[in-house]
Amino acid sequence: MNVQSYINHHIPSQLSIHHVAIIRPFKWLALAWQDFSSNPKASLAHGLIVTSLMLVTLLITSVHVYVIAAAITGFMLIGPILSAGLCELSRQNEQGNVVSFDRSLEGLKPIQNSLVYFSSILLGFSIVWFVISGLLLLVTIGDAAPSLQQLLWGNILEIVTPVQLVLYTIIGGVLASIVFVVSVISVPAIIEHNISAVDAMAVSAKVTIENIPTMLVWAGLIVLLTAIGFASYLVAMIVIFPLLAHATWHAYRDLVNYH
Repeated sequence: MNVQSYINHHIPSQLSIHHVAIIRPFKWLALAWQDFSSNPKASLAHGLIVTSLMLVTLLITSVHVYVIAAAITGFMLIGPILSAGLCELSRQNEQGNVVSFDRSLEGLKPIQNSLVYFSSILLGFSIVWFVISGLLLLVTIGDAAPSLQQLLWGNILEIVTPVQLVLYTIIGGVLASIVFVVSVISVPAIIEHNISAVDAMAVSAKVTIENIPTMLVWAGLIVLLTAIGFASYLVAMIVIFPLLAHATWHAYRDLVNYH
């Protein structure tokens, strides 16, 4: 069975994939802002929790270049599962329900098994990247351990050569791209239809294959906004993360139809 056949085999018959315009991701962000504005307290609570976890991780690892680099990329790998509560907020808001932080978590209970399995898959990708990242940096940088400020604002070319930086970026980019393909709308699919993690990943892969130009724009926006979040010492991430998560729900709504 080839990859395409495997993907099609795991897509539930009641789901169909839509083609959307290349500029549609900007609409998803606009709709995400509406969700954020409608539920600022709940959205900010999610953003603050996720950002706090990231900040603690970075503070603990800030003297170890091997770990901090893996932690930053690892966030992009496990980010989709952290967005589950915010996707549920968007779903509840769409239905006109009163939305709260607690209710966003309660809504995930019926699908917790699928979410746990999906998160374990993403965790596996993160562990692989952590190991590869450490090995690459050990070979390229050695024992040097620049601070978080140096990594964000310093001249990275004083620490690594352009060839080393390109190699590191390519390997991290490949892993991040794979995760993006299988997770771009997996969490909303699991939330709405309680399908298995494998089926949700198949739907996500099919969506990406059918909308490659649009998905490239969306991936670019995610990377750009995430970079802004890190460049602001995570202050902006308190708002950026909820926006990206709410936008994920609207991307799913545009791209997948249930019939």
